[in-house]
Amino acid sequence: MSTPHNRAEKGQIAATVLMPGDPLRAKFIAETFLTDPVLFNDVRGMLGYTGTYQGKPVSVMGSGMGMPSIGIYSYELYTQYDVQNIIRIGSAGSYTPKAALFDVVLATGAYSESSFARTQSGCTDDIILPSETLNDRLRASARALNIPLIEGIIHSSDVFYRHDDRTNPTYWEALRDEKGCVAVEMESFALFHNAHVLGKNAACLITISDSFVDSRVTTAEERQTSFTNMMKIALGAVE
Repeated sequence: MSTPHNRAEKGQIAATVLMPGDPLRAKFIAETFLTDPVLFNDVRGMLGYTGTYQGKPVSVMGSGMGMPSIGIYSYELYTQYDVQNIIRIGSAGSYTPKAALFDVVLATGAYSESSFARTQSGCTDDIILPSETLNDRLRASARALNIPLIEGIIHSSDVFYRHDDRTNPTYWEALRDEKGCVAVEMESFALFHNAHVLGKNAACLITISDSFVDSRVTTAEERQTSFTNMMKIALGAVE
């Protein structure tokens, strides 16, 4: 049962999927953390693997960048491959000193100006919530690993490069102060919406890799180390 975007057969993908944006990060997770990982997809270079972690089946697959991309892949995983849980793991830009570089953020909601939910199902909500059951599992995993979590609403944006940044450099302050957004990324709103529409579970863990309130720049090595904490938390939540 392949799709236009996934050559996996039914039964090759686990009930829980970890979903980084970058397919090469999916490859890194599979080769670093999973036992006997097997490649199930490479269509369009969107790598997906299934293996076990501490004896539990788990899959990891890239989502690509932005809501249209994760919207396609997550919808197919939920509807065509019987996936029950998707945990997005990715990077984000902080809107507040409360979420510092390298902190791991657990999304308690995703705010967006995007038309994704309205176009997909007529939903006009601008904040979509994750699965609280899945979030609780992630909290428990973080406690067991002694890795602190920052919790809050995140901004899922359709735009990475804003043309009006020079004339409106503080648009993000309104999102922080009026909507309560602690950080910005580009995927979770669509993922959470698909999960709601289909009666599935979704959650999002993000690592702060840059900041609107801190001028420091992270190195590739620093990002890899900090992302590893996020990966361990997500893997520890697999049942």
